Amino acid sequence: MLAGILLGKFDPSLGVKMQPFGDAFIKLIRMLIAPIIFCTVVHGIARMADIARVGRVALKAIVYFEVLTTIALIIGLVAVNLWHPGRGMNVDLAHVDTSGVQAYVAHPEAVTVTSFLMNVIPSTFVGAFADGGVLPVLFISVLCAFALTQVGAAGKPVVDFIEASSRMLFAVVGIVMWAAPIGAFGAIAFTVGKFGAGSLVSLGKLLGGFYVTCLIFVFGVLWPVAAWCGFNIFKLIHYIREELLIVFATTSSETVLPQLMRKLETLGCEESIVGLVIPTGYSFNLDGTCLYLATTTVFLAQATNTHLSIFEQLGLLAVLLLSSKGAAGVAGAAFVVLAATIATTGTIPVASVALVLGIHRLMSEGLTPTNVVGNAVATIVVSKWEHALDEKRLRSELGGAA
Repeated sequence: MLAGILLGKFDPSLGVKMQPFGDAFIKLIRMLIAPIIFCTVVHGIARMADIARVGRVALKAIVYFEVLTTIALIIGLVAVNLWHPGRGMNVDLAHVDTSGVQAYVAHPEAVTVTSFLMNVIPSTFVGAFADGGVLPVLFISVLCAFALTQVGAAGKPVVDFIEASSRMLFAVVGIVMWAAPIGAFGAIAFTVGKFGAGSLVSLGKLLGGFYVTCLIFVFGVLWPVAAWCGFNIFKLIHYIREELLIVFATTSSETVLPQLMRKLETLGCEESIVGLVIPTGYSFNLDGTCLYLATTTVFLAQATNTHLSIFEQLGLLAVLLLSSKGAAGVAGAAFVVLAATIATTGTIPVASVALVLGIHRLMSEGLTPTNVVGNAVATIVVSKWEHALDEKRLRSELGGAA
């Protein structure tokens, strides 16, 4: 990463050409996500053989996700209203080049509960794996796991095969992770070379304030939650430090999903809980993305002198609670959701998203690590909630008592 930063700073044009290294690493990991989720979820639930417990775990996880993401949205709204990063900019969109965002704002899809739920169901069984969506794969996985529990002993060979496949896939992940330094180098060199110093200066107040907001959430919300569950947030962050560096460089939380699942199992979380909570959390528990959406939306209103009353901001919060669920770990997805959210509310000029296009990747370097830490904490919390956490092992792996 340091080499990438130096290259991007001193030779921006060459730094931009390093993008394929980062993109290739992201693609290598993404091709493994769907089969790993399938194998982990099916094997975990089939071994658990308790359909009622699966429903209970899912319900607890969803309740936790909704509470935490609501808190994240509120923190984002309060913070941006206190420091006013867009005040005084008085942006006239007639003088702003919006050509770069036409693909995002030309035909934004309206975000509704119905459309969201319909997208969870894949068009075909194989399509769930081909499209790369996390929730459709999770949906298929849960159905197959339930079917195997009903088949009983006849399904044991299938469960054994899936377990062996899971071991093979994690071994492939281990091989791919050898390329992580090259991927991080390429991604960070591209970011610094393309969006470097100029973007930092022009929108530094927004960027700096957003990073502070992410830190406030991690240490003001997740730290107390972790302490309540008996572990130290600093030790957890140190434990997953390599994963956090990778998502910081690649700005895609999917790049560490397999490794994060494996590390949480090593910490003492039951396989079935990890298999359910992590994939679901990658769509429903995007704390950093919620902070980004709340902060950026109000910033754009301030920059374009669009007045938002307290009731309009509460309405915005309600929309964001739903729209944020569509910003799964793909790099750049949060920007697409931002455009769709602004189009849905109809209050802020949609073309204003061009103002943050240049620093979106820099903001992603704050939101993606926040997402990963949030989902790691969520998995441990739900595991403890379900009495499926080996606390002695947790303390041992994190380096002693909390």
